[in-house]
Amino acid sequence: MNLFADLRATVIAAIDVMVADGALPEGLNTAAVTVEPPRDPLHGDMATNAAMVLAKPAKMNPRQIAEGLAAKLADDPAVTTADVAGPGFINLRLTTGEWHKVIAAALGQDGYGQSDMGAGQKMMVEYVSANPTGPLHVGHTRGAVFGDALASLLDYAGFDVMREYYINDGGAQVDVLARSVYLRYLEAHGQEVAFEDGTYPGDYLIPVGQALKDKVGDKFVDKGEKFWLEEIRDYATEAMMDLIRDDLAQLGIKMDVFFSEKSLYGTGRIEDAIQSLKDKGLIYEGVLEPPKGKVPEDWEPREQTLFKSTEYGDDVDRPVQKSDGAWTYFAPDIAYHYDKVQRGFDQLIDVFGADHGGYVKRMKAAVAALSDEKVPLDIKLTQLVKLYKNGEPLKMSKRAGTFITLRDVVEQVGPDVTRFNMLTRKNDAPLDFDFDKVTEQSKDNPVFYVQYGHARVNSSLRKAADEGFDVSNEALKAADLTLITHEADIALAKKLSEWPRLIEIAAKGHEPHRIAFYLYDLASEFHGLWNKGKDDPSLRFVQTGDIATTQAKIALIRAVQLVIASGLGILGVTPAKEMR
Repeated sequence: MNLFADLRATVIAAIDVMVADGALPEGLNTAAVTVEPPRDPLHGDMATNAAMVLAKPAKMNPRQIAEGLAAKLADDPAVTTADVAGPGFINLRLTTGEWHKVIAAALGQDGYGQSDMGAGQKMMVEYVSANPTGPLHVGHTRGAVFGDALASLLDYAGFDVMREYYINDGGAQVDVLARSVYLRYLEAHGQEVAFEDGTYPGDYLIPVGQALKDKVGDKFVDKGEKFWLEEIRDYATEAMMDLIRDDLAQLGIKMDVFFSEKSLYGTGRIEDAIQSLKDKGLIYEGVLEPPKGKVPEDWEPREQTLFKSTEYGDDVDRPVQKSDGAWTYFAPDIAYHYDKVQRGFDQLIDVFGADHGGYVKRMKAAVAALSDEKVPLDIKLTQLVKLYKNGEPLKMSKRAGTFITLRDVVEQVGPDVTRFNMLTRKNDAPLDFDFDKVTEQSKDNPVFYVQYGHARVNSSLRKAADEGFDVSNEALKAADLTLITHEADIALAKKLSEWPRLIEIAAKGHEPHRIAFYLYDLASEFHGLWNKGKDDPSLRFVQTGDIATTQAKIALIRAVQLVIASGLGILGVTPAKEMR
């Protein structure tokens, strides 16, 4: 059940009647007609912009349309009043019975709020995709949580979702990793080593060097790089990916596919992708203009193989092959996304760190060209995370060498707190993560406040059961919800009605943070009702001696608990049964 969608259907039906009656012209496009909560709840339960969006194509005054449409809507049995406001908005108030239907749906419908909006479209979400050179750091953590929650949200909204990690194992950074592991390998043999600039000095490579020694003995000791680079590179990369998989597991993240960049080299796959662009007349030999601003001293004009990315909205054309014949960094990325298109995905989402902002236009241009503009690519950038403890910025991790790891964060506050708080800001806004605040038990800590709501319902269920009330699911589904009449109880039901609409809005915008925001608002409404019950006994969930009213009230808060659990499930957070 989606009450907003149902009311929108009622509005469209009323428009159709007005067309049939000759009050409106035929052929009007109603796609932009919405039904949503009014900005001020005092104005009503729902508002529609129908008259405003139809006025221009109908060549009529919006208020004239609104008055006729309001009269039609007022006749609907679900509507108590339909009032015209301002230039032509229509505010609707609904019968109490509509809110009772919401409670019943949330309580009795398996997966209340789930949508078929996605219609089974194949959606690829690529996220994390960190270089396999060490453990995941706190910046990766935000991208990992965002991508995973987004994938779950899209699945909840009816898409067929694939979670994928792109392993950057084809570039120079894995050679640096191999050299760093070789130093730890020599160290395991008792040699003193020095980590030069550009190598990875973190302690996390000590066990990798020791394991390599255990595996190959002194096979590579004092040997030149040509004897060991390739073998150690493969060994070290796999060791790092094991570490990264374990890091992801700490957050409950499991990828469907790990795609190796290295698989694109020497297999013809890069060549095939570039040939696809060449066949469309989008590849040419040319010389780029010098970079804007201060031109580097060593810059000189060179003919390169270029992709006409400007034809698809990019600022400049992009090189795919250097003058010496080597591929640029962009070429394998083109090939990787060509592979995605060929796998038949209807939509693609890439989750990048904030430092990849300059890559957005060229990557969108590539996918548009490769798919003949049939496969949309949305790139989400996750901004930086600043960590604080005791009011001070958190210092670097010695174990990692240069950064604070995902595991450092999870070990201090747990996966649930980590995940929820990483979603308390929109992905493209900076996020402050204060270890003291995210663990305090107060209204100012969103994860605590939401979890406390879930646990409080459990407490009420136990209290009701202790007093002899039947609080089984079967009994609550059969509760007489007409006994829910107080405006404070109805306000909670109204907040429940927003859940299905919120799911579709968040899924359309690729914005999982909206789930966290909604859960906080729902929990606030619930806690507010709980507190009102301290002063007004009639609002208490357990009405001693009154079986019917107690079951109705418990049904209401059980519905709240189920929605909280569903929302937390999308965010990858385990609902709390009790608070300690």
